Amino acid sequence: MKIYKSNATKFKLVKEPTTMPKAKITSSKDLAAYMKEYVYEEDIEVYESMFVVFMNRSNNIESVQKLSQGGTSGTVIDVKLLGKYALDCLASSFILVHNHPSGNTSPSQADINITQKALQLFDIMLLDHIIVVPGESYYSFADEGMI
Repeated sequence: MKIYKSNATKFKLVKEPTTMPKAKITSSKDLAAYMKEYVYEEDIEVYESMFVVFMNRSNNIESVQKLSQGGTSGTVIDVKLLGKYALDCLASSFILVHNHPSGNTSPSQADINITQKALQLFDIMLLDHIIVVPGESYYSFADEGMI
């Protein structure tokens, strides 16, 4: 993200286009595989990080933004940044995606809390919150009836 200084001495954030390939998401399995291939790579086992995938009305990916990167057992999410990025790309819906380096797919209480907060974001629908781990496993809040 580039920062430009305006004439009024305030900073304006300008969204750069994503370099991620566009894709149509039809299931939690599709998105988990997409994120593992294009985002996490070897870092999935090192530290926890949270991404948000913004989509249009046809469930095509419009933008993928990294919200945070933490340590080996957690990361902090700023819901205001989530809202800012959602409005920047005029998203119709979004999916939260983060990893658990431990390999445990079970959501923590913090994972549940951020999902509940994200449900109240403007008029933009939270479709899912997916936890990815090394290998083929993942956890989908939507698949488990938690959204």
